[in-house]
Amino acid sequence: MNKPNFRFHASDSVHWYWDELTSKIVAESGVPTDNHHLGKILLRVLKDNPDSISQIDGATGQHYTYREVLDKTVKCARAFTKLGIRRGDVVLILAPNHLDSTTPFYACFYIGAIVSGIDRTLQTRELSNVFKTTQPKIIFCQNDKSSEIKQALSNEKLNSQIITFDNGDTYTCFAEFLQKYGGEEPVDGFKVTDFDPADTTLYLLSTSGTTGLPKLAAITHKNLSIGGRLAWANFTKFPESTKLYLNLAPLQWQSATLMHVMTPILKIPRLCTSAQLTQEHFYHLLRTYKPTLMMASPNLMTTLLKSTQNDPKDLSCFDILYLGGSAVSKELIKQIKKITPRTIVTVVYGSTEMATICFGFVETPLGSVGKPTPCFEYRLINTETYEDIEKPNVPGELWVKGPTIFKGYYNNPEETAKSLSEDGWLKTGDILYRDENDNYFFSDRQKFLLKYLSYQISPMELEEVIHTHPGILDVVVTSRPDPEFGDLPIAVVVPQPGSDVKAEDIINLVKDNLSDAKQLRGGVLFLKEMPLLPSGKIDRRKLKDLVN
Repeated sequence: MNKPNFRFHASDSVHWYWDELTSKIVAESGVPTDNHHLGKILLRVLKDNPDSISQIDGATGQHYTYREVLDKTVKCARAFTKLGIRRGDVVLILAPNHLDSTTPFYACFYIGAIVSGIDRTLQTRELSNVFKTTQPKIIFCQNDKSSEIKQALSNEKLNSQIITFDNGDTYTCFAEFLQKYGGEEPVDGFKVTDFDPADTTLYLLSTSGTTGLPKLAAITHKNLSIGGRLAWANFTKFPESTKLYLNLAPLQWQSATLMHVMTPILKIPRLCTSAQLTQEHFYHLLRTYKPTLMMASPNLMTTLLKSTQNDPKDLSCFDILYLGGSAVSKELIKQIKKITPRTIVTVVYGSTEMATICFGFVETPLGSVGKPTPCFEYRLINTETYEDIEKPNVPGELWVKGPTIFKGYYNNPEETAKSLSEDGWLKTGDILYRDENDNYFFSDRQKFLLKYLSYQISPMELEEVIHTHPGILDVVVTSRPDPEFGDLPIAVVVPQPGSDVKAEDIINLVKDNLSDAKQLRGGVLFLKEMPLLPSGKIDRRKLKDLVN
């Protein structure tokens, strides 16, 4: 079996590839900043590689070549122009990962429109909040969601056009939309709109939707042009660095957006699925297509690894697995490595507002998210004194500065001011620490920290201890409010199939390993499975409802 084109040290290979590609574009246009214009870059790659496979829907077996993607995206861009959609206008997409869901996504790149993938499980009230912020000109969705979208638009007195990807009786379907507005002019005559990539917002990514009203981070073409490459800095061959990328994340999640942009540019086929993701379907995808690279949340990975009739050894098709989006336990990494020793399992850390991965992949201790990369500056800040932490192994809030940092929250200057310092530092809201060798470790989300009396408690610390019990498949520590003591930690546990683990066992395990303030005073709640968001992350709002 061939060794993956991946090394635990940074390589300039992706930058050499990018420079060679964009130098041709800049030479033709005479505009130096076109090296960050993702519309022109994408169009050039699609034209140069017409017969390459761009994406596969594992639910149907259908695929699109670059030629088909080129034809559909150009028609869609022309349709947008005919409808008066211009640079800075907002286009929303609510859809599963089928072959057409990225067509309007890419079309926006060409004309400078702003695109955003929206969680298609949002209810009418939640959709109203999104529409109030974005004021969309056009919305793409499945037909079964159109009535809720219509009601939400009516609530905000908006007349945005609705296009359904599938057929319906009320709204224009996507195929008709392209035929009616896309024209029949040849693709070669299509011209991408000129604009400044550093000042033109590419997409809006939803963040913090589980703890309050969602905010939409505005990411520019230049942010992603640089940030996208950082995610591939450890690969040594371009294009075609890996055989097949498996995307399980919905369009509104950062990793999905990042890979939807970068995989066609780097000539890497992308496998997705329009079907509901079950264990059986996941292993069907592995057996049928043998993807070599995947990025997944640890909660989703834990769920997919439950003992079933499927053979976990099917995971061995992966050369590389990236785990991120929330805390990754050492036990999960060990479990995967036991199943497939040859697979590289790497913990990644990034944030929506950063538009990329924050740390470099190097040989680090188990559980580390990596070491600093030259692209960023880093600070750890004491959350009480706001002074820099210089000593190793002392947790603090991570602040980051660099060229990929977002413009701000769309139409939300108040929240932007809270997250960005006056001199451009992003306050991540995440608690990390670094050891003596500058290896960084994720500690917890600041907003998830618990406060019992005068003590600050990290749920992740309790989760790490509970994960050591052999009868535990998954655990999340949250809290019950108490008017006198503050937060009472409670462990929400999914036991291993066939396990007879009891609440007393877990309570005693914590008692034997952690100080008095960190005990499970809220108790233990057993579930058959964790409630997950479409992104694969834990739905903490539902957990709060369950424990309170």
